[in-house]
Amino acid sequence: MERTYRDDEVREIFGLAARGGGNEPTPVSGADGLTLANLQAIGKEVGLEPAAVAHAAATVEARTVKLPQRTSLGMPIGVGRIVPLPRALTDSEWERLVGELRTTFGARGRVSSQGGLREWVNGNLHACIEPSATGYRLRLGTINGNARSLNALGTVGVAAGAVAFGALVMGSGLQEAVFVPWMISAAGVAALLSNMLRLPRWARRRDLQMASIATTIGTIMDGDPAPGDS
Repeated sequence: MERTYRDDEVREIFGLAARGGGNEPTPVSGADGLTLANLQAIGKEVGLEPAAVAHAAATVEARTVKLPQRTSLGMPIGVGRIVPLPRALTDSEWERLVGELRTTFGARGRVSSQGGLREWVNGNLHACIEPSATGYRLRLGTINGNARSLNALGTVGVAAGAVAFGALVMGSGLQEAVFVPWMISAAGVAALLSNMLRLPRWARRRDLQMASIATTIGTIMDGDPAPGDS
């Protein structure tokens, strides 16, 4: 399936391509879903070379590495991304990034720093600037805190229901005694169904938010450092 680009990625690609000459196209409303060929056709109308658009798209792609999702019973419970950085962030760049994190995730979070590490944490959600083998990187990640508990409850509930059903089939005369296991089973099935419906949506939302942060940090670092930054 051909890669498509979100609205924020489209803006960044055209911005990068325009630096080599040509005019930056007017942002396309609702541009989500544009392919590279679409971007090259739009860029060509304002004088952007297709090769420049392709190079800009590759640059945006290289800025983020999507980590494998952590799963439980086949359902996504953990999302993460790593964004390679050419250097450490200045103080003002870090402050701007923290502001973007708070806005994007709708959470104040807690900021800390130790040596070359800078970290923003809100519960199981974290963003960390840390040294890497090639320079620095932004590591984003989160775990859905109650997903495993609900899956465990669901598994136990389904097992209890199977035992209750077996007792009825065997005609053990425990029809009244299996009422509680049947209730546990119903609760377990409800827990599993709840996770099956909500976890994919949760994972997609978090992934899109992290992709937005990955794009934003590139924009922040492409700007000129403010006087007095360290």
